[in-house]
Amino acid sequence: MAEKVLHDALAFTDELAAGTGLDSLGSVGCLLLGVVLLYAVLKLFSLPFKLLCNGIVGAVMLWLMNFVGGFVGFGMEITFTRALIAGFFGIPGVLALLLFEIYSRF
Repeated sequence: MAEKVLHDALAFTDELAAGTGLDSLGSVGCLLLGVVLLYAVLKLFSLPFKLLCNGIVGAVMLWLMNFVGGFVGFGMEITFTRALIAGFFGIPGVLALLLFEIYSRF
């Protein structure tokens, strides 16, 4: 049973490689195709984790800004969108959010 599954999987990769013009490369073409597909899938799944990490860093930067701003009577609501902006753009993003908050109060 396992041999049939393995045989079917190898036949499928051979058919897939034949459809892409990689059949002349043989098993090396299948290996290249597999590596490229694996790379694409890993890149696709790493994006949400990168956004999550940037959002956490942004929230920490906004919290520090609120902590320091508390001494002068300034505070800002930390939302998911603001945390992503601060995490993606870094310190310039935090400064832009700060300026936006100050000017939106007037």
